[in-house]
Amino acid sequence: MIGDNEGVSSSAAEFRAGFACFVGRPNVGKSTLMNALVGAKVAITSSKPQTTRRAIRGIVTRPDAQLVIVDTPGLHRPRTLLGERLDSLVLSTLTEVDVIGFCVPANEPIGKGDRFIAEKLAAVKKTPVVAVVTKCDLASREQIAGQLLAVSRLADFAEIVPVSAESGEQLGTLGDLLVDRLPESPPLYAGGELTDEPEHVLVAELIREAALEGVRDELPHSIAVLVEEMVPRQGRDDLLDVYAQMYVERPSQKAIVIGPKGARLKEVGTRARKHIEALLGTHVYLDLRIKVAKDWQRDPKQLRRLGFYD
Repeated sequence: MIGDNEGVSSSAAEFRAGFACFVGRPNVGKSTLMNALVGAKVAITSSKPQTTRRAIRGIVTRPDAQLVIVDTPGLHRPRTLLGERLDSLVLSTLTEVDVIGFCVPANEPIGKGDRFIAEKLAAVKKTPVVAVVTKCDLASREQIAGQLLAVSRLADFAEIVPVSAESGEQLGTLGDLLVDRLPESPPLYAGGELTDEPEHVLVAELIREAALEGVRDELPHSIAVLVEEMVPRQGRDDLLDVYAQMYVERPSQKAIVIGPKGARLKEVGTRARKHIEALLGTHVYLDLRIKVAKDWQRDPKQLRRLGFYD
């Protein structure tokens, strides 16, 4: 487990603890928002849609509460078996949390995807929904005001709050609104963890994030990463050997990721290693290989091997 926040005493009066999730269509800033609230990078981010593929949990511990945020993949109309499983993951998460944050960007008009999700949320009768207008740093005051009005017409939300994860504007207010809807409970996690994700999963995600930079638009959906082994170097207590395999669906995609004379793959490895070292607090040797797994997004057997279960 990764963490460096200080824990709190479970004896605090009216201490609240519970789960919130952020939902929205792809690329509306859910992962960036969760990282900002947690105060650390626990979910990868990218300008490419559908970057998030797992329900990553980030843990915010305050003197009065512990808020566990579940960052979900973007809801969309799926075109592959992977897409179907990701949507199923999101919809099952909605029924397991105490409060839902519905994210809509301030700088883009309300679209079919937003209305589709609002309809799905309307079916979750017992869970309060807070509408979150994200990316306010990219919009004018007039745009923000117009978007708040447009969002209010989608459904009868418990609250509507504009925020900016980049500038920090209204993050405290959003945290308070979510915490207010948690049940009274002692902390769910002790020891100040920031996430309960296994380290090898976080490392694989950091490698995939590095691979997403500078590749063609179609590649992010075709890249998967599996960390096969993480072991201390024999005779060294300051060096971790990480063996990872990157998968793409076609030989042409493999050539793109490798780049001329292996230059792009080397850049991916260098970028990923720096983030992994920051995450784990130790020097890392990264052995990164790339293989073709034909049409893995549509193959149930390969999806299971890569960690995407039914």
